[in-house]
Amino acid sequence: MAPTKSSTRAERVYLALRKDILAGRRTPGSRLPFAELCSTYDASMGVVREALSRLTAEGLVQAEPQLGFRTTPVSIKDLEHLTEARVAIESLVLREALEHGGVQWESDVLAAHHRLQQTPQMDADDPERLSDAWVEVHAAYHLALLSGCPNPRLLAIARSLRDSAELYRRWSVPLGHEHRDIVGEHKSILDAILAKEADAAVAILVEHIRHTTQVLLRTVDAPATGSSSTA
Repeated sequence: MAPTKSSTRAERVYLALRKDILAGRRTPGSRLPFAELCSTYDASMGVVREALSRLTAEGLVQAEPQLGFRTTPVSIKDLEHLTEARVAIESLVLREALEHGGVQWESDVLAAHHRLQQTPQMDADDPERLSDAWVEVHAAYHLALLSGCPNPRLLAIARSLRDSAELYRRWSVPLGHEHRDIVGEHKSILDAILAKEADAAVAILVEHIRHTTQVLLRTVDAPATGSSSTA
């Protein structure tokens, strides 16, 4: 069955708003008033509401009773707690992978790194936004780093924490507006693994994780003691 004009318009508005959120053009915690959205995206209120509902289900937007919608705010406390948990768990899992992974694991990491290296980081049609293809291979590389760990429960926790950090990670690039050698960071982790230097590999991974947090804490206007940004 061919898509209707209405469904095509709804998909267009959803994709446009999603891109604007992930590119940081709609900053974390900002209001999403219906009138402005209808005007900006040339759409009816019904189409905009459908797009907002889909984005709410994805965790990019929050609905507030009697107040409308806003982009998901950066929770400073949650970000700090998430970073602390990721550093602890991923350090442990990477050490386990280095101890038990073997040649096949190293080959998988090499292959994942090659795919990452060959994939453009920024979207060709929207240079302020990470490309979906890069996001996918980036996640695959980091999961490959951890996949040598023989403990499935530790792996599951590590994967869950990485999933929770995805929105923060995607926001850190357009909001950071700073030079960061992400390619070099990924290569340094790989080199330490191939050299079987566990302490160095873990230290580089920890710095890699913390850098994203530092970028967001510097750039998002949030109260130091509050739970969320209203930027």
